[in-house]
Amino acid sequence: MTAFLAELFSLDGRVAVVTGGSSGIGEAMASALALAGAKVVLVARDPTRLSATARSLCAAGCSAAWVSADLSERDEVRRAASAATAAFGEPDILVNCAGVNLRPPLGSLSEQHWDLMVAVNLTAPFLLGQRFGPSMAARGWGRIINVTSQQAHRAFGNSGGYGASKGGLAALTRSQSEAWAPAGVCVNSVCPGFVATPLTVEVSSDPVRSAALAARTMTGRNGEPSDFAGVAVFLASTASDYITGQEIFVDGGFAVH
Repeated sequence: MTAFLAELFSLDGRVAVVTGGSSGIGEAMASALALAGAKVVLVARDPTRLSATARSLCAAGCSAAWVSADLSERDEVRRAASAATAAFGEPDILVNCAGVNLRPPLGSLSEQHWDLMVAVNLTAPFLLGQRFGPSMAARGWGRIINVTSQQAHRAFGNSGGYGASKGGLAALTRSQSEAWAPAGVCVNSVCPGFVATPLTVEVSSDPVRSAALAARTMTGRNGEPSDFAGVAVFLASTASDYITGQEIFVDGGFAVH
């Protein structure tokens, strides 16, 4: 890496917390941040996946730790935040990628399913922002990256609760930016197109639906987790010092086609 690129994109000395960091888009973003030099704490539910991802990063010469937590429970979110800071100290970067998407028709969506999706997809990012945003602001630098969804902007069949929670997360991004950007904390969101991950297996396992979604892009293909490595490093680095309150669409042109 040249000195110019290192000045723009190196994350040496930074600490990052990534929820949903053991699989899919979250894992790809966490790996990118770690390979760019950040010490990364992965937060998700499955300790087996978490341990495997952390071991892989450490084998690549990175610094990684993990915390298993159920982010649908507020006390668990708070515990995860405390445990994450115990690993490497207060984070400079927070990535909220953990998500739950339950897909009954809206008329059949139960209050329990609604509460679960709002808790994981919206309340947990709010609580983690409340925990880490002010301390980032007090230090004069920080990054919060929220992962939203196409459903935040358009209706998709059987995703009403998920779309509502992600729409709330897009709005939260703007409010967090307004609160902390004057103190050097840039807050942005990333909006994926369709990506085959554990969260989308119901759709990705259907070749007809997958092909139809790919046809709606300008690139002619659906996304892959690796497509989010570059945007993660960019938004987490000094290269994005004057970018805040934005939603970056990483979707192959899906949203504008």
